[in-house]
Amino acid sequence: MALVKAGVLVLDCAEPEKLAVFYKELLEGEEADATANRVEIKGADGFRIALRRDVNATPPSWPRPENSLQAHLEFVVDDLDAVERRVISLGGRPLEAKEPSGPLEERGYADPAGHSFTLRRTPPTAPKQG
Repeated sequence: MALVKAGVLVLDCAEPEKLAVFYKELLEGEEADATANRVEIKGADGFRIALRRDVNATPPSWPRPENSLQAHLEFVVDDLDAVERRVISLGGRPLEAKEPSGPLEERGYADPAGHSFTLRRTPPTAPKQG
């Protein structure tokens, strides 16, 4: 029997109800639980994220050269341009506008409360031959 039944990523923010709308739409999910100080969203793929009220929350900054070890979310997508349009329509904003390098194509964003996340597209792999 597993010791841990489930994992939930929790982000602190001043207004969890408003931020929950962003993630609910982005993840095509549903509200799984809500209290006065916390809203949990379950994404269509089962990913869980909770938004916890912290009236003193300040948006994180990215990039932050003096302290680069920050947590951030990463979402794997098929169509970066389509998901980017959706992120912006929901109130997110781009964080970096540089050309991608290496085998992964990715772009950085901030949610409406300032938490950073990355959209990543992995190039399609060729089918196995033989």
